[in-house]
Amino acid sequence: MTGNIATGKSTVLTYLQDRGAAVLDADKLAHAAMAPDGPAYDAVVAAFGTAIVGPGGVIDRKALGAIVFADAAQLARLEAIVHPAVFVLAQQALDATDAPVVVIEAIKLLESGRLLRLCDEIWVVVADEATQIRRLMESRGMDEAEARRRMAAQSSQAEKVKRAHRVIDNSGSPAELYAQLDAIWNELAAGT
Repeated sequence: MTGNIATGKSTVLTYLQDRGAAVLDADKLAHAAMAPDGPAYDAVVAAFGTAIVGPGGVIDRKALGAIVFADAAQLARLEAIVHPAVFVLAQQALDATDAPVVVIEAIKLLESGRLLRLCDEIWVVVADEATQIRRLMESRGMDEAEARRRMAAQSSQAEKVKRAHRVIDNSGSPAELYAQLDAIWNELAAGT
């Protein structure tokens, strides 16, 4: 499952978990990869400098974000370090689960290549731009300019939709979202 920032992927994941799906969150796997004992930590610090290291040796994601979200080349550099480590951690988690449905959630699922190979279907969660901006401002305390900058750093929502097996529109009410999810879950449960 993928979708751009503030489209409501977390809400969809909670729904799926409540129904018994195992969820692998690529962002959490990236956090683990960049933790002081993680497989990507040393390479990230070497690439971006000790200024991104906060108390306790933990990478300060806000400081790192200020670098990579302002420069596409720096973002690509970070992804080249972190994505291979995330793939290894995801494969290990898949090997360890016996859940009937496993969802890998990754904003850059389609771009990563490696994680995509682990998926039977591609689900894309979408929301209109105004909804995304409002959510970023309300839930993450961003101003509109920062919200737009974060959104611009991601690939096109329309391009993701073109590659999707299923599109989940989360621009409306929670009831509308859950109706879509109920239909998809029931279809999966029926084996169709």
